Amino acid sequence: MIEELTIEGRNAVLEAFRSGKPIDKLYVQEGVKDGPISSILREAKKTDTIISFVSRERLDQMSVGGHHQGVIAHGAAYHYAQVEDMLKAAEEKGEPPFLILLDGIEDPHNLGAIIRTANLAGAHGVIIPKRRAVGLTATVAKTSAGALNYTPVAKVTNLGATIDQLKEKGMWFVCADMGGEVMYRLNLKGSIGLVIGNEGTGVSRLVKEKCDMTASIPMKGDIDSLNASVAAGVLAYEIVRQRLG
Repeated sequence: MIEELTIEGRNAVLEAFRSGKPIDKLYVQEGVKDGPISSILREAKKTDTIISFVSRERLDQMSVGGHHQGVIAHGAAYHYAQVEDMLKAAEEKGEPPFLILLDGIEDPHNLGAIIRTANLAGAHGVIIPKRRAVGLTATVAKTSAGALNYTPVAKVTNLGATIDQLKEKGMWFVCADMGGEVMYRLNLKGSIGLVIGNEGTGVSRLVKEKCDMTASIPMKGDIDSLNASVAAGVLAYEIVRQRLG
């Protein structure tokens, strides 16, 4: 584990990129285009870091030390894994891969809880997108209750493209959707990826179209949806149940 990072100042931010620290997001003052800032932007683009151009006033509000020099970087609390590492871990255990893919989870408590569930359900890893989603913050780490030490998390540029690549390796994909088939009627055995969508809008259309199945959770109450982390838990354990059967 490494500490969650807030890095301020041109030299410090540039050194963070060059040393390989996992940087989730870079904030740069609007209109500043001098040499040091250009160097930082080049390094950020090499790692596909999300870049936001903001006002000096916004940077002043974000700054901890008050000496940001027009640039602040936010880093991850943990290092990210590679998807290939997850497949290798499954192979070493002699198990068909079981991955959980998250489409736009923005609440760090939800992400932490899903990582905890993934660990307990025996999933080989969690995959998140680089954009419009929370990264591995200290809150995520705390909510995972230690699971982040054992369950790898990969961050990918395009979730749909990742699904296509994994399909070529023989994986099937099921996404959570209220309009889908009741989960108990689906065959969820074998090499599988479980896709859970955003807390409010669910799985995006483009990602849903990549999935082979859609699964709904039967509900009897007066409200019509479950929290994303609870839905992930229910579906993950239906996969566990079928694997044990």
